[in-house]
Amino acid sequence: MSLSEAKIAVIIPCYRVKKHILELLAAIPDFVSIIYLVDDACPEGSGKYVEEHCLDKRCRVMHHERNQGVGGAMVTGFNAALESDCDIFVKMDGDGQMDPGYLESLISPIVAKEADYTKGNRFFDMAALSLMPLVRRIGNMGLTLLAKGASGYWNLSDPTNGYVAIHRSALELIDRSKLEKRYFFECDILIRLNVIRATACEIPIPAVYGTESSSLSVFSSLIVFPIKLLRGFFRRVIWRYFIYDMSAVTVFLVVGSVLCFGGIGFGLYRWYEGHFNGATQTVGTVALGLFPSIIGFQMLLQAMILDIIEKPLRPIQTVRKLFHS
Repeated sequence: MSLSEAKIAVIIPCYRVKKHILELLAAIPDFVSIIYLVDDACPEGSGKYVEEHCLDKRCRVMHHERNQGVGGAMVTGFNAALESDCDIFVKMDGDGQMDPGYLESLISPIVAKEADYTKGNRFFDMAALSLMPLVRRIGNMGLTLLAKGASGYWNLSDPTNGYVAIHRSALELIDRSKLEKRYFFECDILIRLNVIRATACEIPIPAVYGTESSSLSVFSSLIVFPIKLLRGFFRRVIWRYFIYDMSAVTVFLVVGSVLCFGGIGFGLYRWYEGHFNGATQTVGTVALGLFPSIIGFQMLLQAMILDIIEKPLRPIQTVRKLFHS
């Protein structure tokens, strides 16, 4: 599939973007077939403003009666776009931080059938990274490691980057009704993509920072995101290694958990007994708690290493094409 053959839809969540939206729409390349704008109960009436002032016939405006967050807006856009004949769906924010000039680079791996999902990464360019506000830079770097473990895409960074593209084949396999509605949307979709074994890659794309302010709070970055990532990690591991498939990772996780936590639990029990009841612990008793803990911990580390190695290699779009042919 070449760029001229690909049918591309751009989805833009609109909330307080009236100042930037017309300039953004004017910059979207001609090879884009349809542009879906989702007015997420914008207090500025961004959707109505586009309907009144934009002459681009590719634009389709949808309205939410109540605010559902960026994830909720994207689900609405995804569902509408799936009813079209488009192959590739791109998320682009309406605040002007995502340069449409990089759109072709973003979708090129999907067009070439090398990936199902692509995302921008602001961390490749050190000069551009230095322009990122300090709070955002610290928050993104702090979340990167946690997001790698939760999603299973250890080769990806910049987890909250919202400039993303996805192929229809992968999007159709995701339960879109369960996608996170707020700012955890980008991390949540990565976790769900790993479960279905979708291939993903990054494209170096610097962000543009102007006068707009971020709605992502420090509380969300430091408290809410880590909790959601931990929950997403356990959900991914259960579905990936215990429901959809079983592998050496499954064995290491089960045996390693039993030995590690069993040994720690036995050691804590014997310590409690010795501390409060005055019982003397022998060398053998200590070893009985220590050795299983060490062996179990090593097995859990091995499971993590295998999880890093076992990244998806074959795009879903090629597999589904063979299946339906």
